[in-house]
Formats: sequence, C-alpha cells, structure tokens
Amino acid sequence: MFNTVLFPVNPSREAREAVTVVANIVKQYGSRLFVLSVVEEPHSQEEAKNPDTMMSPEAVTELLNNVKALFAQQGIEAETLRRQGMPAFTICDVADELEANLIIMGSRGLGLTEEGVADSITNRVINLSPCPVLIVP
Repeated sequence: MFNTVLFPVNPSREAREAVTVVANIVKQYGSRLFVLSVVEEPHSQEEAKNPDTMMSPEAVTELLNNVKALFAQQGIEAETLRRQGMPAFTICDVADELEANLIIMGSRGLGLTEEGVADSITNRVINLSPCPVLIVP
C-alpha cells in the first residue's frame, strides 16, 4: 500500500516528533523511506536572518544525518535528499518524481489562524500533493 514514503524534515520539534509515526508506518508496510530537506532561498534581508527560512549546507547535512541515524537505530534504512526551492512545491515535485505513495509531515500548528492557513507549507502540500498526506500534530 505505502511502498514509498516521503518524509520532509526541518529542524522543528514537530518534525522530530513525527519520526516515531514514520518509523511505525515504514515498518508495518515495508516501505522505502526518503527523507527530504528543502532549503528555501531568502527573498529579503529579514528572511535571511530567520533560522527557519534558510539553513547552511552544513546544517542541512547534519539534520539529514541525524534523522537518518534515528531511523537506523530502529533498523530502517532511509535515503536522504536535499533540494532547493519553495518548500511546498518542491516536496510535491519530489513526491511525484519518486512516485511516493505517502507524504508524512509534522505540523507546526501555524494553520490555526486565517493568516497561518494561507502561509502554511503543510496546507499547500495537502492541496498540491500527488499522493495522500499524513499530518502528525
């Protein structure tokens, strides 16, 4: 059913908490797991200073290696991918390229306001995804 699972990660607490759900699903279905980090180019000086907007190549490598190690501890081999672009579109493009059967994402809860819904990467992925999306609160 879920032969290929895509797990987009960022340095958030919510992404770390989603690891358990991802591991359970991958084990249950014997899925191939891809862990993706998307680095977004800053559009302004303010965004460049925001740690959530852009990570250095070293930080991305460390993040991906740490997540891969978490899965390895549970006996799961994860393949890592690093892309640059607009996160929601890039996540959906990668899911399409991989012919993913499921995207699993942590939710930061920013969609609780009208403003948050419009800006939510999670909301955009839900609307654009070529496959089912599981959101871990």
